[in-house]
Amino acid sequence: MNARRTEDFREKLLEAGVTLFAEKGFHGTGVRDIVERAGVPKGSFYNYFDSKEAFAAAIVRHYADEQAAEWQQHSRQADSPDPLLALRTVYERIAADYEACEDRCGCLLGNFAGEIAQSSALCRDTARQTVDEWRVGFADYLRRGQNYGSVRQDLSADSMADFFWNAWEGSLLRMKLEDSVEPLKACVHLMFDQFFKPTS
Repeated sequence: MNARRTEDFREKLLEAGVTLFAEKGFHGTGVRDIVERAGVPKGSFYNYFDSKEAFAAAIVRHYADEQAAEWQQHSRQADSPDPLLALRTVYERIAADYEACEDRCGCLLGNFAGEIAQSSALCRDTARQTVDEWRVGFADYLRRGQNYGSVRQDLSADSMADFFWNAWEGSLLRMKLEDSVEPLKACVHLMFDQFFKPTS
């Protein structure tokens, strides 16, 4: 099997996994479902992944890379001298993307955390590393906002980034429960119009 075909098969499996895990969860998805959705030979799965757990960890990394690329695209489009305004625009566009979707499956990282974080150290560690990478980028925006004067300075950028992650993931869960993006819009409004703003 040539290198290009190998990479194509692996990519197809990952894309199928992202879709199926979002739709049916880790436990609701079998290896047979994955290869059928990917349209690759049935025996090919274990040529690329040692186990379903290893595949799930690769899915988390793949999903994180996709989200990072999307973040970069939104960030370029949301260019503003005020880092807080740029950050708000990114999340407004993410909410708009969810609103445009027929199936609102939420955040794959959050879904995984609820389903397999306690049973798979590999997946938990991969997801935690991904969240840490996101937090570093988000906190950097907030620190620059503090220097710009648009973000409160009585709390650290890291602690505010952590709090936002918790609020955002909770909003994504409510979005799934209510089949509505209103919880996301409310989170953006509360966090960016009130919580992040200077206190005086």
